[in-house]
Amino acid sequence: MLMFGNLFVFMSFQMLIPTLPPYIKSIGATGLEIGLVTTLFSIGAVLSRPFIGYMLEYKARKSLVLIGAVALLIITMIYPLSQIVFVFLMFRLIHGLAWGWSTTVNGTAAVDIVPNSRLGEGMGYFGLSVTIGMIIAPSLGIFLYQVTSFTNLIIISVILGIIAIVLLSIVRYRTPESVKNTRKEELKFSYFGSLIEKTSWYPAFVTIIATFGYGSIATFIVIFGEERGIDKIFLFYLFNAIMATVSRPIAGKWFDQKGPRGIVLLCTSLTFIGMWVLSYAHSNLFIAVAGMLFGIGFGSLLPTLQSWTLSLTPANRRGVANGMFYSAIDLGIGLGGLVFGVLAQFMETARLFQISSMFLLIVIIVTMLEGRKRKIIKQQTLSS
Repeated sequence: MLMFGNLFVFMSFQMLIPTLPPYIKSIGATGLEIGLVTTLFSIGAVLSRPFIGYMLEYKARKSLVLIGAVALLIITMIYPLSQIVFVFLMFRLIHGLAWGWSTTVNGTAAVDIVPNSRLGEGMGYFGLSVTIGMIIAPSLGIFLYQVTSFTNLIIISVILGIIAIVLLSIVRYRTPESVKNTRKEELKFSYFGSLIEKTSWYPAFVTIIATFGYGSIATFIVIFGEERGIDKIFLFYLFNAIMATVSRPIAGKWFDQKGPRGIVLLCTSLTFIGMWVLSYAHSNLFIAVAGMLFGIGFGSLLPTLQSWTLSLTPANRRGVANGMFYSAIDLGIGLGGLVFGVLAQFMETARLFQISSMFLLIVIIVTMLEGRKRKIIKQQTLSS
């Protein structure tokens, strides 16, 4: 039930992702302001997560989940009220605050339910609600944006958000005993301490690099389709969803049996190839192939990195670790949107995709170096 509720949260939100940049462009935004659509949202999400991570150390889950879902619904409803670029961007910042709250709480509620021995598989299944929402909803959003008004797009998003609230209200949540036994007075809030979980910072760092490269796709893929005259850009998201759904459970079991590094290397390599296929796309066929590669690669990469992060974290700090992980995603995509938004003024979108793919090569290199370091430490431990 939590998976379905989270799916509708992501559906309601993600259908706006590819449509807001072209919409704000239509009301007079510059390339930099288009990039800020993603960046300001990400800043809001990152700012809110340490506070909710702190609250998750001592509060039950249900009320926090519902507050997040209702806040997302309200901010979605007020988007059509502004035709001014500056005001629209401020709405994005507020939306980011609510999104940071909701994703952190929902992900932590899922971790509380999944047994530790099946963390990779369980979070892989929960992650399907994230991935399917992230992939199917943009296709729906693009379709509605092309055939109807922006206001009607918002109405559909609001309906999905209401369904999410209904589903999340009937979930049977579980709160760890260590959290139940903790009182607020026993904790000392530190913004930095609730922003970063020291035991699991490395996979979150890798996440920032990977999602920075993805930021160009999230911000400019619809504009790319318009540049190339590709009329079915939604195929990228459709085939992405299909392949992610098929590959995700397999990747989760691989994680539980063999650890994170091998699957991270494979998924990153496939995403890198997919980004180059996309950059050369002039037809719907290439768009579909790129979507398939992204579905297997990036679709399994993020839940693997999340499971890696949580596997290194004590139970009472998993709310903080989840917040750190989601902040890493938003920070990476947000910075990517800003940097590539500036670069978009000087080059075609396909070139942006090729440049951003280099960050996936960095992920491969740092993952291999970390694996080698772990191997050396293990050998030294055994010899001593």
